[in-house]
Amino acid sequence: MATITSAGIGSGLDIESLITKLVAAERAPITQLATRTDTLKTQLSVYGKLQSAFSTLRDSALKLSRPETWQASLASSTDSTSVAVTAGSSTTSGKFAVSVSKLAASQTLSSKVLPSAPATIGNGNITIELGSWNSDQTEFTTKAGSTAVTIEIAPGEDQLTQIRDKINAAKAGVVASVVTDASGSRLVMRSSETGQTNAFRISVGDADGINGDDSGLSALAYDPSVGVSSMALNLAAANAMAVLNGVAVESESNTMKDAIDGLNITLLKPTTADVTLSVDQDKDGIKKAINEFVTNYNAAVTMLRDQTKYDASNKTAGTLQGDSTATSLQNQLRGLAGSGTTLGGSGLGRFSDLGLDPGSDGLIKVNDTKLTKALANLDQVKGFFAGVDTTDASNSGLAVRFRTLTDKLLSTDGSLTSRQAGLQTRINNNGKQADKMEDRVSLTEARLRARYTALDTQMSKLTSLSNYVTQQMALLNKSS
Repeated sequence: MATITSAGIGSGLDIESLITKLVAAERAPITQLATRTDTLKTQLSVYGKLQSAFSTLRDSALKLSRPETWQASLASSTDSTSVAVTAGSSTTSGKFAVSVSKLAASQTLSSKVLPSAPATIGNGNITIELGSWNSDQTEFTTKAGSTAVTIEIAPGEDQLTQIRDKINAAKAGVVASVVTDASGSRLVMRSSETGQTNAFRISVGDADGINGDDSGLSALAYDPSVGVSSMALNLAAANAMAVLNGVAVESESNTMKDAIDGLNITLLKPTTADVTLSVDQDKDGIKKAINEFVTNYNAAVTMLRDQTKYDASNKTAGTLQGDSTATSLQNQLRGLAGSGTTLGGSGLGRFSDLGLDPGSDGLIKVNDTKLTKALANLDQVKGFFAGVDTTDASNSGLAVRFRTLTDKLLSTDGSLTSRQAGLQTRINNNGKQADKMEDRVSLTEARLRARYTALDTQMSKLTSLSNYVTQQMALLNKSS
């Protein structure tokens, strides 16, 4: 807020304007410092973007230097509606014949039609036990490691939907649901998991004291081994049966993860003929990783070029024009891109041999036809990018060396990080210097205001004396 002052009244001088101009002159160095600080902040912002670009480049180089990238496989099925397949990184290339005779199944039981709410079924308790049945269901073998679960059904919580919810909440290895059609509602129970050992039996402790009469809670009992089958068996628990390359296999699940190393096979339906599963190296995935690396390399080079160039037509310089760190980064990138390695074997020593052609502008252009041809010799391409020379690090694969370079640049004492820290320190120091200069300007303004106020007061006194003398002289002349 401007200060209201009467400076200048006594002398008639525009003292306030004079002080303002003198203070403005004192503030000129602060304005110049602020301009330099804004330039530093712009440079710091650009270096932040460069750090992001180099970090992205490092990630793509790291991907190409990892063994799992080169071990990735692609699996396919000649009948994916019957047998689906996906491949892991350790899968060996080849073909596998699969035929499916039977899918794994969950035991499923259904009750007779039961009264719906608000009617009740009956109270007591239900005990569910997992295990396996013999072929005629006269014997039940408890599943190893499982424990029977007893569910209490108290009066007031024995409606059909309440019983369903209590069974599901007990997590006894079965899932209950209510199925309603034109005839009424039934309780359906099925094993949570497929397989012969995930069958189950149900024992009921009916509040009426009779546990197998199909009345009250007993309507939910199922234990053929003791002659109780109040619920009907709709589907028996079963293992999946298949033949893999002539070998009969059996699985409790329709997903086979261990039948063939690295392959996840999902059985979807029985087959009438062999389904062929093919596993090949994922060359398309590798090509994509190479193209991503080139894209990220070009992005970093383009950013450096744009920020360091001088536009003669517009007479404007990039933010980092003449910056030694930025120039060094450019040289390091281009130098590494122009280097080679012997780990790619004969005929594959430089980027250009792979179809990655360096241009005069420093950017790499991808010759897709040449790259596809080179990928036919995947081991050589892997050596070119991911090979490690333990005796001469400068001969290691290009992705390994790019990863090493970017790791170094982005480390806590790397040139990118150090340059940003240096710029931030200069910005902070400028801020402190500006504060001190502002204090000096404030003191200068106060001193000037005091001096000119004193001058104004003295001028006022002199003016009053001059007026008095003038009046006295006029009176003297008049009396004469």
